[in-house]
Amino acid sequence: MKKLLPLFSLALASFVANAAPIKVLLVDGQNNHDWKLTSPEFVKILNQPGIFKVDVATSPDKGQDMSGFHPDFSAYQVVVSNYNGEPWSEDVQKAFEKYIHDGGGFVSIHAADNAFPAWNAYNDMIAVGGWNGRDEKSGPMLRLREGKWIGDTTPGGGGHHGDQHEFKVTTRAPEHPIMKGLPSPWLHGQDELYDSLRGPAKNVTVLASAFSDKTVNGTGQDEPMLMTIVFGKGRVFHTTMGHSLPAIRCVGFATTLQRGTEWAATGKVTQKVPENFPTAGSVSVIPAEKK
Repeated sequence: MKKLLPLFSLALASFVANAAPIKVLLVDGQNNHDWKLTSPEFVKILNQPGIFKVDVATSPDKGQDMSGFHPDFSAYQVVVSNYNGEPWSEDVQKAFEKYIHDGGGFVSIHAADNAFPAWNAYNDMIAVGGWNGRDEKSGPMLRLREGKWIGDTTPGGGGHHGDQHEFKVTTRAPEHPIMKGLPSPWLHGQDELYDSLRGPAKNVTVLASAFSDKTVNGTGQDEPMLMTIVFGKGRVFHTTMGHSLPAIRCVGFATTLQRGTEWAATGKVTQKVPENFPTAGSVSVIPAEKK
């Protein structure tokens, strides 16, 4: 048996190395943020672990004909959205709903949770979102009270952020595969700390939160930063972080995006926590590529 173990180890290593990559579709093309700058960064982050194969579907520009925009969601294990723009056609919406409901994965990054305020199923997928007319009629805000997240139906608008700044992210579900092994809290790079998001808030688990300090024009509340949502048989990972390069190049953001995307696609996380993951007192930054 001892002689077989090295051979078994080699075979296992070979199997892992040759395992088919997870097929990812990144959707962009319209956003109130600079998607032309951020999408390539998201692709780099997802390519880094060596377990994903990323394609990009870019919509027509705002105001142009959207009728020809028909991504083939079914060809992928997970769809990552960097999109916040005009509504997709009814056919595309129905196809996306079916894809997620039947077991597809979905990842919503930052302003993607501003999108599609009138699309009920999309709001169910992201649990809470902001701006574009969202208010108490859209659903409650998530508020941390005595260790539990409850729905706050106080009237008011949905979606706000204070001044951009570095902030601590605190784990709230340490045993979830995405969060397991991550230190808590950890310091995230300069970002927009979204607050007062509203929505159906159903089938949602808050993985991590951040305190929105009034000194930087925040709410004085713990706000959800990372969430998972169940939609039919599908898995959704929602990160409110990722506004621009200082946030995106934070190792904490990159790691949680990688792990969240793998989990949305497969229900598991095989990636190790990087040694340079940020600490409670120090941001860790992905080095800029040499030109």
